[in-house]
Amino acid sequence: MALYKLLLPKMGESVSEATITKWLKQPGDLIDEDDTLLEIATDKVDSEVPSPVKGVLKEHCYTVDQTVQVGEVVAIIEIEGENEEPAIQAQENTVPSATIHEEIIELNIPGVDQLPNVAAEISSSPYENTLRFYSPLVKNIARHEGLSQDELDRIQGTGAEGRVTKEDILTYVTHRDSSSKTPKSIPAEHTNTATESPKIISTAPSHVHTVANGSDEIIEMDRMRRLIADHMVKSVQTSPHVCSFVEADVTNLVLWRNKVKDAYKKREGENITFTPLFIEAISKALKDFPLVNISIDGYNIIKKKNINIGMAAALPNGNLIVPVIKNADQLSLVGLSKSVNDLAQRSRANKLKPDDTQDGTFTFTNIGAFGNIMGTPIINQPQAAILAVGTITKKPAVIETEYGDMIGIRHMMYLSLSYDHRAIDGALGGTFLKRVADYLENWDSNRVI
Repeated sequence: MALYKLLLPKMGESVSEATITKWLKQPGDLIDEDDTLLEIATDKVDSEVPSPVKGVLKEHCYTVDQTVQVGEVVAIIEIEGENEEPAIQAQENTVPSATIHEEIIELNIPGVDQLPNVAAEISSSPYENTLRFYSPLVKNIARHEGLSQDELDRIQGTGAEGRVTKEDILTYVTHRDSSSKTPKSIPAEHTNTATESPKIISTAPSHVHTVANGSDEIIEMDRMRRLIADHMVKSVQTSPHVCSFVEADVTNLVLWRNKVKDAYKKREGENITFTPLFIEAISKALKDFPLVNISIDGYNIIKKKNINIGMAAALPNGNLIVPVIKNADQLSLVGLSKSVNDLAQRSRANKLKPDDTQDGTFTFTNIGAFGNIMGTPIINQPQAAILAVGTITKKPAVIETEYGDMIGIRHMMYLSLSYDHRAIDGALGGTFLKRVADYLENWDSNRVI
């Protein structure tokens, strides 16, 4: 018999590690090809790892709650054959780099040429001459946050064999920043003030709820909520948020949907919601204003060629996830509707794949689903803008006619846009938002779907 080594598969360019959350097969179990062996969780999405071969599971190389780097052996399977099979990595879900089209625009900001060479600093940074293993992700975070080798070595790790995980170092940095008087943006080597070494804390979960003072309940955040919390804090610290609002008369759109929804459901077997209609309008406006479909890297603006719309979805457990509709501007309204329904259903069933949440260039959120009229959402980094729509409400409104102004009952809705003021000013952000509203207000009542 031969031994087959199964490696943790690649799950996207930005995913370098995953945490094992559950083993579905135990040593000694018979395994068919495509049987799910284990469930894993990344900072993007939860996923399953299937077996590409048929055989008998011989060994778990990691236990539940341990963090594994992409490319490491997670299981050994006994298969038919005489020699040991080379380690095999499941087919990766990443998009080949040749298919990623981005345009980089340099910002002309005075004094940039006097800034330190970041690339040179990274290439000559420490974290190499040490007996302790650190993943590339942990090293990058340490470099970005200006941690010294001594600080990094003293962080208590909760990963396999005491390894420092992403959560460990982010928790340490958060604690350090809140307790230190030295601004986070100033590396330690550029300050003249000696600071006391911060206390190293453990992120090991307690898995219990405790009660303080006999009345207040302390509930520990689960893994996804901690990731959301870190992502939101990072966004606010990274981007100066500006928010613009506009009110749109979407009466034509509402009446059109009411007219076609029954026939559409009978023909397609599923509902057509307002979400694909909003996403279509956003996609059109992004084509009109490509400098909203961007990300920022230092003093460079990266203008995205593809229009990939993230769709914020609330999960039954109260957490949030943002699956992405790729190339939304190239889809028909039927295609958008089917993509929205598919991603929403798989989000609720925890069946999203890591690739489903990657490469978004702009995010849309429907807060009207909760009866809210408007809101100021936080930008989903590294994007530069996020649009929210409120609930559609019947209101009396002034209607301009050839016979003069009249009062009528109209379907009205607020739209809000949060955008990164480093690259998007009020004129661009406000004009883009108004263009989205115009597309919704001027909906063709005779449109055939």
